[in-house]
Amino acid sequence: MSSGSSVWAALRNSVAFGFILAALIFAASSSTLADTAAFDLIGPRIEMHVTRNGITLPISEVPNLQAGDRFWIHTEFPEDESVHYLLIVGFLQGPTNPPPKKWFTEAETWDKHFRQEGMVITVPRGAQQALVLLAPETGGGFSAVRSAVRSKPGVFVRAARDLDRVSLQRLRLAAYLDTVRTTSKYDPQELKKRSALSARTLGVKLDQACFEQPIDQQESCLVQGNDQLLIQDSSSQSMVASLTSGPSADLIGAVSSTPIARGGYYSPYVGSVVDLVRIMGSLRSPNYEYIPALSVPSGDEVNLRLNAPPSFHNPKSVLVVGLPPVDAAHPPQMHAVNPKEVYCLDRGPLVLPVAGAPLAFATNLGHDFFLHIKDKTGKDLKLPATPDAERGGFVVNTSSLQPGELNASLDGTLGGSWGFQSFTGPTFHFRSSQPTNWVVPEAEKASLVAGRDIALDLRSPAAACVENVEMQYATVKAAKVTWSADKPDELKITLPLKGETPRRFQLLVTQYGLAKADVISLRAYADEAKLKRFVIHAGDTQGVLIGARLDEVARLRLGGVEFAAAKPEDPTSGGGLILSATKPGAAAELHEGAQFTAQVILKDGRVLELPTKVEAPRPKVALMSVSVQGGSAATFLHLGNADELPQDGSIVFVLKSNVPAEFPRTEKIEVATADNSWDVMLSVDHGDLILQDSQSLLATLSPLKAFGPSAFGPLRFRPVAADGSKGDWQRLATLVRVPMLKEVRCPPSPNASCMLAGDKLYLLDSVASNASFANSISVPFGYAGQKLTVPRPDGTLLYVKLRDDPATVDTVALPVMPVAQ
Repeated sequence: MSSGSSVWAALRNSVAFGFILAALIFAASSSTLADTAAFDLIGPRIEMHVTRNGITLPISEVPNLQAGDRFWIHTEFPEDESVHYLLIVGFLQGPTNPPPKKWFTEAETWDKHFRQEGMVITVPRGAQQALVLLAPETGGGFSAVRSAVRSKPGVFVRAARDLDRVSLQRLRLAAYLDTVRTTSKYDPQELKKRSALSARTLGVKLDQACFEQPIDQQESCLVQGNDQLLIQDSSSQSMVASLTSGPSADLIGAVSSTPIARGGYYSPYVGSVVDLVRIMGSLRSPNYEYIPALSVPSGDEVNLRLNAPPSFHNPKSVLVVGLPPVDAAHPPQMHAVNPKEVYCLDRGPLVLPVAGAPLAFATNLGHDFFLHIKDKTGKDLKLPATPDAERGGFVVNTSSLQPGELNASLDGTLGGSWGFQSFTGPTFHFRSSQPTNWVVPEAEKASLVAGRDIALDLRSPAAACVENVEMQYATVKAAKVTWSADKPDELKITLPLKGETPRRFQLLVTQYGLAKADVISLRAYADEAKLKRFVIHAGDTQGVLIGARLDEVARLRLGGVEFAAAKPEDPTSGGGLILSATKPGAAAELHEGAQFTAQVILKDGRVLELPTKVEAPRPKVALMSVSVQGGSAATFLHLGNADELPQDGSIVFVLKSNVPAEFPRTEKIEVATADNSWDVMLSVDHGDLILQDSQSLLATLSPLKAFGPSAFGPLRFRPVAADGSKGDWQRLATLVRVPMLKEVRCPPSPNASCMLAGDKLYLLDSVASNASFANSISVPFGYAGQKLTVPRPDGTLLYVKLRDDPATVDTVALPVMPVAQ
């Protein structure tokens, strides 16, 4: 005999105790409601199962009955019981329609045949609700109870439905309380996590403020006022709402809101049940009263819980037990907590978080759950799933899966049975562990600079299945890497490169269930080049890369056009690097305004990205002709190269505008020495430029006036547009400074040297008597004299090289005079 049956027998066999309990029930006022609210008194135990279409389920797995169901019921009372009970099973067809008498069946629980076999009842067609009543046996008890039910069927319809619902909600809350109390005992630190998950799946309110209290006080805080914890869910309405509507709402509200009633375990529901008890009170006869009994099913057994001690003396207590409604099944409307989340099928344990179906976790109404997926061949696979409120969802057993059996990405649907009916739950997205190639963005590869920790993204469909990430240098022991998989196809990792030197290394990415790690080869670099911009104009075959550490740049790719590093730009370009198109014809196709992301390839293989826009075409001019006019030295010095321009002379050159087609009045011509030490801007407004027609102009330059006496060397020019854009430099002439030579005096002897007199003789590099410079003298650097010993002239000619252009041989024609006496 079970302990519950022992307690039940003790209650019924103690007549004196029965008198006391009866006195308490009928003498108490509303102050006793707290005592009747707990439903913590143990009642009888009933065994039941239901057979439909050849399938038999225990009552704990039956959410609904249907016409034609074969309903087996059995009770077990002690053989020596002093009070016999009638078991009455009745069916109702609506609150206003008394059921037929034949819908009621009685069984004498003390009968030997019933004690051995129980009884089987078929649910009649047209029934909507089922009741079990346990009534102490008296003469005519069955007729009296049946008459009471038929006289006011609405009371019992509501009682049956409400008691069934309250019983289910009790299981729901009990599951939550059990989680809190059990967890707090074996792992107080785990209490917050497990209670939160259990509250979500069971639809229970969670007071976060409880976790701010000391650990030893958190349990009592989480379960206090537990009568207020249940919240409404999609598959079972809040009992507070459903039981406090209708004609008796005022009475129910008044009872359940009193301070005493609210002190009970389940006061929102007990208030409703008390209301039902009072309504049933109108049915009280000298022999019977009716009290509710909550069901606590477990397998085939239903353990009853009472909120008031039963009376075994007149009026005797009839226990009213609600059974599942005779209705269509209503499977839970469960949904994934995060429908977009991706799970790894190879990670154990696999937990699929769901919400919206607390009864699936608190009861056995749902059973035989599974996750339905397909393998690579399309074959259906069903993996067993178990609801686990503490883990917040369904725990799926994936032990039967074989490596490589599944596609890398797949969907699966949760399914199972709700009573006799199968149902389909939410769909989830999955990944399976498989060797994969991880993609690292090129820009991020280039950012791997040794000396600091670096964030890096790894992309692959297998990201959801990653178990561990390590970094390894050659044979050095692998070091763990901080990582997270916030997206199903991406890992975010932090590489510990602080304190490391530039060198190659490997990332080892291990997936659940795979023995071999995926290997990613990377390189830590020295500090990278700092790029600001790449300047290129439409029509150009060269561009200028501006930035720092440009010595690391090997080439640049822009819109399919390859540019190779040439040489550093001149200082005025901001320290840029000139890059020339390897195929000039392809560069000509880069049109003004086109936007690209230039890829800058460094010498060490890194690739940096740089947004680039093709600028407007730069101005372009063509040199048509040049005319040099000598200065004061032109009478005795004949320059050996037409490219030489005496400092005190002048130069006139004609230019034609190619871009734009017509020469703008606002465009200028910049002339400068090769090293940009001296420069001048010629313009139409200053009169240095004269338009010959719309396309050409004549430019005049007087070097001494423009640059002063110290300028020398190659001169170049370029057009400068009004917007500041500049064309290419073009060579113009070589600016030379010329000494002022006066005379040559020679002694009579033909082998004797002569004396050259003049001013600024330091501007001479060397002097010879022939064009081959076979017989020559060099002028010392820094020479400041006004006379210079030179070879005897060839007739009247001397050959000289100027210091500003030592590659050119010039001739000097001066009168040769005898040495003064």
